[in-house]
Amino acid sequence: MTTDIYQRLENLGITLGEPPAPKGSYLPIVIHENICYLSGSLPYQDGELLYPGIVGKDVDTEDAKLAAAQCVKNSLSVMHHSLGGLDKVKRVLKLVGFVASAADFSQQPSVINGASDLLVEVFGESGRHARSAVGVSSLPLGSSVEIEMIIAI
Repeated sequence: MTTDIYQRLENLGITLGEPPAPKGSYLPIVIHENICYLSGSLPYQDGELLYPGIVGKDVDTEDAKLAAAQCVKNSLSVMHHSLGGLDKVKRVLKLVGFVASAADFSQQPSVINGASDLLVEVFGESGRHARSAVGVSSLPLGSSVEIEMIIAI
């Protein structure tokens, strides 16, 4: 399974670098028995926050989807480094996506599809998950999207 996952990542052009450092007093991942709880991930790439702002005002839906996918890439990096490999992942159980939304924006599920679709591309059927897509007035550090996950190992 390891080869398949890493081959899929390579085919998608995804390289797992060092995970972004936490921006507060928390752990990026907590493992209890066979469950991993991943803290909220922001769309950082090479130290830069991608697509900051409010979706439906400063950020369009397509760019917000890219931000959601970047959040997942960062979470994959956390899992890869913390678990010693993505082959330990048995299933993505739950994904919660937060979207900094303009008052009249209601396409949060479309934005979070950027995260959900990537998980299925990487893990296949094991990447299908329960999910919430929530609109909020703002997110930490001006981020447009934040993703948190629960994973079975």
